[in-house]
Amino acid sequence: MSNANKTVLVVSAHAADFVWRAGGTIALYAERGYKVRILCLSYGERGESERLWKQPGMTLEHVKESRRAESQKAADILGAEIRFFDSGDYPLRASEETVQAMVAEFRELQPQVVLTHSLADPYNPDHPEACQLTIRTRVYAQAAGYPAEGKKLEAPPLFMFEPHQPEQCEFKPQVLLDITSVFDRKRKAMESMEAQEHLWQYYTDLALRRGTQAVRNSGRKEIKYAEAFQRFYPQITSELT
Repeated sequence: MSNANKTVLVVSAHAADFVWRAGGTIALYAERGYKVRILCLSYGERGESERLWKQPGMTLEHVKESRRAESQKAADILGAEIRFFDSGDYPLRASEETVQAMVAEFRELQPQVVLTHSLADPYNPDHPEACQLTIRTRVYAQAAGYPAEGKKLEAPPLFMFEPHQPEQCEFKPQVLLDITSVFDRKRKAMESMEAQEHLWQYYTDLALRRGTQAVRNSGRKEIKYAEAFQRFYPQITSELT
C-alpha cells in the first residue's frame, strides 16, 4: 500500500487543539503523502475564545464563525482535511448522530493511525470526553454487528497527544516524534489561531523541550523540535527496538 492510500485520523475536541498538540505530526504525515483527516468536535466557542468575547457586541455565532475560519486556515496550512461537528463547548456533548458519523468515518477511512486527547484533564473536561468518544467509536467501528455501512475497522493504534499541563493529566511521553522538518508549518498554523495568541510561544518552547529530550533519548543531534504522545493500546512487534 502506498502512502497515498493511507490515512491518519485526528479527533480534536476544539478548534485549536489539533494545532497545538499535533500540528507537526499532521504536517509531517501529510508531507509523506498520507491523507490526514481532522474531526473537530467543537469550535471552542466558550472556554477557549476569551479574546473574542472581550470585543463589544460579540455573539456566539460570530465566535463560532471566527474559530471555524481560524481552524480551517490552520488545517489548510498543515495539509489536512477537516470536518466540524458543532457538539457544544463547556460542555461538549456529542449527539447520537455524531457518534454514528464518527463510526462511519472510521469505516470509510480505515486509518493506520488515530490521534486524540489524553484520558484525564482536570482543567478541561471536554478533552477527556473527546478521548472517550474516540475510543468508543473506534471500538464500535470494529464490531461486525454494529449498524454502520462499510468494512469493519481493524485495530489502528491510538496515540494520545500531550495536554497543556501533562503532570496534572497522568500523561507520560512514551513517543517523541521528530517534527523539525515541518516545524515552520506548525508555527504558521499556530499563528492562524489568533484568538489564542498567548499560546504561540508556549507551544514553540514545548516543541523545543521535547526536541531536546528526543536528542537525549536517541543520540540524533539533528532533532530540534518534537511532539510527545502516549499510547493507549500496547505496541505489537516482533522485535524490541
